[in-house]
Amino acid sequence: MRKSILLTMLLSGTMDLTAACVNAYLSNGVTPTQVLTYIASGLLGKAAYVGGIEVMLIGLLAHFLIVFCCTLCFYLIYSHWRILHKSIILNALLVGVVAWLVTTQVVMRFSQIGPQPFVIGKALVAVTILFFCIGLPIAWRAKLYFKKARA
Repeated sequence: MRKSILLTMLLSGTMDLTAACVNAYLSNGVTPTQVLTYIASGLLGKAAYVGGIEVMLIGLLAHFLIVFCCTLCFYLIYSHWRILHKSIILNALLVGVVAWLVTTQVVMRFSQIGPQPFVIGKALVAVTILFFCIGLPIAWRAKLYFKKARA
């Protein structure tokens, strides 16, 4: 199961970070370097904005740690809750919404970034990205893993 979780985390984390960077660039002209620095600022505060490659690596690690937690939690819950075995789409939506809620209402609130104002358009874009890039890969790969494990 460890290998499946790690591969799923790498797939979904890469997809999510790519989509976030594309969205940030298209909507605000924000570069991937700035996205990673922003993520790192959750841990480092304003000091992140004077750092270099080390800060971006911290942002990258923080991003993948969050995705790892999402992946691990879903795999563990999936193995115990039979109701999750019914629909990849509903599971992807569940993962996307929960990831958004935990990120915005827990992680960011208690980070150096702090709580952000709720903007419906930004929330819908974020949940859509999380649905496709985090939720679908995690739900699909968990179903695949447990189907093989039962066979």
